[in-house]
Amino acid sequence: MKRIVTATVLNQSGVLNRVTGVLSKRQFNIDSITVGRTESEGISRMTIVVNVDDERQVEQLTKQLNKLIDVLKVADITEQAIVARELALIKVLSNAQTRNEIGGIVEPFRASIIDVSRESITIQVTGDTDKIEALIDLLRPYGIKEMVRTGLTAFLRGSQKPVTEITNYSLLK
Repeated sequence: MKRIVTATVLNQSGVLNRVTGVLSKRQFNIDSITVGRTESEGISRMTIVVNVDDERQVEQLTKQLNKLIDVLKVADITEQAIVARELALIKVLSNAQTRNEIGGIVEPFRASIIDVSRESITIQVTGDTDKIEALIDLLRPYGIKEMVRTGLTAFLRGSQKPVTEITNYSLLK
């Protein structure tokens, strides 16, 4: 099963290598890993999607990552309310006749055509993995010349109180 683990780390040389070293030593299969700077100077956030057999493996992973000096915080956010997105750039074979067709396919996905040449167009799409997979499946018959994906980036949604905790509310006022 896939699990989403985030790690807040110091933005220093070698941190990514040490984190992936822990994963490879424990023989975790990394589905994707993304790293980027955060709102705090010198701090980065990693989003790691791993395939595991059971939840004990994720506990082991978080404990091992927390032992690393440059790691500030690790969390398995798989079963929490999260915001998650992936970016894909897809270069599709195209000519003057197929450009409008491809544009019609791209539009409902809220994707953008970001480059056009005589023989191809490049599409940018963001969203969840299923959305990106669906668009790729529709574009495949036209001929995908080149494609690159960022992998999943995620963090927790803003804190919201469940309705059961709100004491002063009325449906009719």
